[in-house]
Amino acid sequence: MTATRRVGAEFSAALASFLRRRTAVFFTFFFPVILILIFGVLVGTRPTGGGLFSQPPVYYLPGYLAVVVLFTPLSRVGSEIARHREGNRFEKLATTPLSTAEWLLAHTLVNVAVIGAAGLLLLALVVLTTGAQIVVSPYLLLLVPFVALAVALFCGLGAVLGRVADSQDGVIAASNAVALPLLFLSETFVTLDLLPAWFRPVVDLSPLTYFARGVRAVTSPPAVGAGTEPSLVWLNFGVLAVLAVAFFVAGAVAIPTTD
Repeated sequence: MTATRRVGAEFSAALASFLRRRTAVFFTFFFPVILILIFGVLVGTRPTGGGLFSQPPVYYLPGYLAVVVLFTPLSRVGSEIARHREGNRFEKLATTPLSTAEWLLAHTLVNVAVIGAAGLLLLALVVLTTGAQIVVSPYLLLLVPFVALAVALFCGLGAVLGRVADSQDGVIAASNAVALPLLFLSETFVTLDLLPAWFRPVVDLSPLTYFARGVRAVTSPPAVGAGTEPSLVWLNFGVLAVLAVAFFVAGAVAIPTTD
């Protein structure tokens, strides 16, 4: 059996397993929708005011997408590894031709498919409910690889958390402890001017920052955030790509071959 067929078989099994968990499917799509309804519709933005949500609606599109790009891979991959460890499944996996990198790739592709669908829903809701004005240009097509790279990155990090945590509950706790600070301290919902000057350089250490800046650069008009500036688009894309490869490799190495 070729590597493509092995990954394809694991992908089909992992996708079927996810779709059988109706609660997981529901909240994958429902949670970010709730955030849009609360922050985008009920709270709204104040482009002429100050404080939080003082930017035009399109500025916060990366933040809404970051919710599914960040939380879903961390919790799903981490929990899956924790379940495999508890059931001694990795000992069985070690006796098959499927490598840990192929296993992680298959589960990453499942997350890319699921999060891609959720991302399309969020994109439509943000435009319809908040009136966000997205710039239509050839660079908008890069939104797809930006999402795919971010998902791969956090799938790798989720694999590391699944190895470090000692249970599924531990994975969920660790995922939330990592995801919540990243979500609000990566130029998603909180702008740099609202942060203390000494803390602003720390924002550059977050991998989610490059996703947010890149998405904002390909979707926002020049007057909002970075705007569509080719140098910024490719800089953030390149950094995110390198980080995605690094975290994916780290995740593949972290997956145990025995229990």
